[in-house]
Amino acid sequence: MKATGTKVIIETLIEQGCDTVFGYPGGAVLSIYDELYGHSDRIRHITCAHEQGAAHAADAYSRVTGKVGVVIATSGPGATNLVTGIANAYLDSSPVVAITGNVPLSLLGKDSFQEVDITGITMPVTKHNYIVKDVNELANLIREAFFIAQSGRPGPVLIDVPKDVQTAVCDFEHKKVIKKKRVCSATEEQLLKATELISQSKKPYIYCGGGAVISQAGKEIAKLAERIDSPIGFSMMGLSAVSADNPYWLGMTGMHGRFASTKAHSEADLIIAAGVRFSDRATGNRSKYTQNAKVIHIDIDPAEINKNIETHCSLVGDVGTVVTKLLDKVEKKTNTQWMDAVQKMKDLKEMRSCKDSVMHPEDIIEKVMEYTDASTIVATDVGQHQMWVAQYYRFKKPRTHLTSGGLGAMGFGMGAAIGGCVASGGKRTVLFTGDGSFGMNLIELATAVTYKLPLVILIFNNGVLGMVRQWQHAFFDSRYSHTTLDRKTDFVKLAQAFGASGYRATDIKTLDEALKKAFSTQGPAVIDCVIDKEEKVYPMIPPEGSIDDIITR
Repeated sequence: MKATGTKVIIETLIEQGCDTVFGYPGGAVLSIYDELYGHSDRIRHITCAHEQGAAHAADAYSRVTGKVGVVIATSGPGATNLVTGIANAYLDSSPVVAITGNVPLSLLGKDSFQEVDITGITMPVTKHNYIVKDVNELANLIREAFFIAQSGRPGPVLIDVPKDVQTAVCDFEHKKVIKKKRVCSATEEQLLKATELISQSKKPYIYCGGGAVISQAGKEIAKLAERIDSPIGFSMMGLSAVSADNPYWLGMTGMHGRFASTKAHSEADLIIAAGVRFSDRATGNRSKYTQNAKVIHIDIDPAEINKNIETHCSLVGDVGTVVTKLLDKVEKKTNTQWMDAVQKMKDLKEMRSCKDSVMHPEDIIEKVMEYTDASTIVATDVGQHQMWVAQYYRFKKPRTHLTSGGLGAMGFGMGAAIGGCVASGGKRTVLFTGDGSFGMNLIELATAVTYKLPLVILIFNNGVLGMVRQWQHAFFDSRYSHTTLDRKTDFVKLAQAFGASGYRATDIKTLDEALKKAFSTQGPAVIDCVIDKEEKVYPMIPPEGSIDDIITR
């Protein structure tokens, strides 16, 4: 059939299984939005308040559904507003396709109104990007973008479509979707070497990352842990891969990891790293990281092998597929002495504030868990609250934890909560944020109200930039340079001004009362949780430190 470029875009998106897009209209994408108007029965558009929020929403939608998230923005500032969201998706391996409009081909490079070289700007933070100069290539480029975004290590792809390409006419036919395959490049020799290392190990430790969540390998990893009698620790991105109810679960490891998880990680003689990239926040001093342990690294991205940590055995491929092959070869074993030692580590009291009449971060998280279930989507922003959630919230199902890991983008939370809520079919979604992070993108509260999304937003309000202030306390002799916000914002009145419900909690009793109301309201609710600015995230291992340098108070 004959079709304009914009019809090709919408038809190809639908062909690729896209039923929801996020975005914000503008002059260079008017034709696309006109086509969306005519296809509103086949594809839903969520209009966010800012393009960054839309990009984060598309990212979160992808993480929850496992599908490609799609975001649309106009040229110039619309496109540049996507960059933080695209970079976030890139560093956290989320398959996102961003479609931007641009000036007509004849005006490219002429410093035209709202023209930027968005493909040049985003080249370092996309798996691939395109500027479409021929409408006859448009459909296949979109199909290719979806394939690239999902294949191998997932990531974002950008497609820039000039205005005259959008209105040009071409022949269009639907094509069968090419589905990604679960790959494994690991050889028989490599698998046997890994099996031998596991057999010889007395103190194995499975280090589970975001790649395990992406490949839905949680069941296989849990089976491996049981087979070889090994504890499981997690990067922040890997937290939901295996249920916190699993007896081998130790929680997050690394700079702000749970004590037992980090301690066991440091004392292991074999680290089986599944879908992790050995971030500096997880390894600390890399020269000490592997001084007592051998490393088996399982990852779908060959570029990650030996990039940060030298391995003794590498298995390239989809985590679930590789672990399944290992399970076919690894024999049942027990490590009684090691597991007894790990249990003693778990029995040690976790480093936290003492119980008193004050409402501590852990208390807030524990109280919220009384209102949520295993399928509740939980988003966070970035900062102290993010670490407290990683430490204390017990995730039990994959794809329920939405956080900015690699980029650490303050302002991620509201867009992510919106995208996660939409992806879940409009189920109650929780956002933990801080007063600093919430201030970055609180405008997305307007989006949540407009679409009547049942978000429960808990602001850990300490009046400071908590994580940065904590570092100033620890490493800069408590010189609190510009981290005391001392803002006069009334978040309850702010929520109400947007059309949301607003509550303030100063202790557990008022928090419980607020949660009862928030979890029964139809739309979004904001709970301003007042906490002390002296609350710290402990344990903490200093940058380039090791378990020997751990700070507990």
